[in-house]
Amino acid sequence: MSEYALRPAEIGDMTACAAILNDWIDETPWMPRVHTHADVTHHYRESVFNERAVSVVAVDMSVLGFLALSDDDYVTALYVSAIARGAGVGKALLDQAKTNRPTGLRLWTFQANTAARRFYEREGFGELRRTDGDNEEGLPDILYGWPEQSELQGHRYE
Repeated sequence: MSEYALRPAEIGDMTACAAILNDWIDETPWMPRVHTHADVTHHYRESVFNERAVSVVAVDMSVLGFLALSDDDYVTALYVSAIARGAGVGKALLDQAKTNRPTGLRLWTFQANTAARRFYEREGFGELRRTDGDNEEGLPDILYGWPEQSELQGHRYE
């Protein structure tokens, strides 16, 4: 991949971030669509941008991936465009989040998302608990924590 910039998101990036998420939903057979494309875009512009610390990786003006981080140390979104997967974009975003929150991070991922699970485990996240699908998609999911549970200091994850 050519030189990329890792930077805080701007409001104008939210349409591209929503498009990356919408594309991922559309290309993932096991993922139900519970919100329209337009609703996802609206949510990112009106809520995510205002309520989360969002970072993007961009080449020129094209957003290739993004990460949203809540005030309570949850990675609430980490998505990379199909053309940039496997090129270090997700790792760069996650490494920045770890640097910004050195005491620990949490995130949820779907049990069916084996690629994401391998990625998070490779990046030092440990499984904290599972659910049978008490989320709006109705899919079983896993709560992960970093550093791994045995190394957690000062956090209680439940």
